Amino acid sequence: MPKVDDLKQKAALAALDLVEEGMRLGLGTGSTAARFVDALGRRVASGLHVLCVPTSEATRTQAERLGIPLTTLDETPELDLTVDGADEIDPELRMIKGGGGALLREKIVATASSRMVVIADEGKLVKTLGKFPLPVEVVRFGLLATIRLIKALAAQAGCEGEIKLRTAQGDAPFITDQGNLIVDCSFGAIPEPEVLAFALNRVPGVVEHGMFLGLADLAIVAGGGGVKSLRRPGA
Repeated sequence: MPKVDDLKQKAALAALDLVEEGMRLGLGTGSTAARFVDALGRRVASGLHVLCVPTSEATRTQAERLGIPLTTLDETPELDLTVDGADEIDPELRMIKGGGGALLREKIVATASSRMVVIADEGKLVKTLGKFPLPVEVVRFGLLATIRLIKALAAQAGCEGEIKLRTAQGDAPFITDQGNLIVDCSFGAIPEPEVLAFALNRVPGVVEHGMFLGLADLAIVAGGGGVKSLRRPGA
């Protein structure tokens, strides 16, 4: 069996074929997206002209190191393509993202793009979302009240399980690039992602959740049998 790192690399290189001269790109966050950024940096060094918006400070640092020209959504509010990874992908290309903590910026950048392409190894494919804990970005004020309401409304949407505050090194809370907190919801299965998304959007303390619904047009997935392209039904 191929190593997961090799599969991530193959998916990233396949996505590079979609990049054209002069494109405005969104650069994702995470281990697979980082491989795409590395490959893009080599193309830029060889003369490719692109303008990119990073989805996290980690990706910004990586892109700057590689000499990739960067902009912001304030300067360039419309992008041609975003390439990002995912923690889970279902057959309708609905995704869970946010394992790296950048879900808010990732969703903003993806929504500002004409196309979103997700790159992954085949281990990220699932029949039903939810085995990977769903990240939810929340404000610090009223944290326990927010968690209680998330729990109650999620239960109404058919989702129950432990909801834990994400921590960084030691017991310190993980802080997002926007200065918020993340709670990880171990629901096991999310039978109706759209219903859960609607419920979470009703919680005042929730900034954003890690379900990406109807955003990805294409998934490039590398596995033991090679690289395959999966299109969103109806896209």
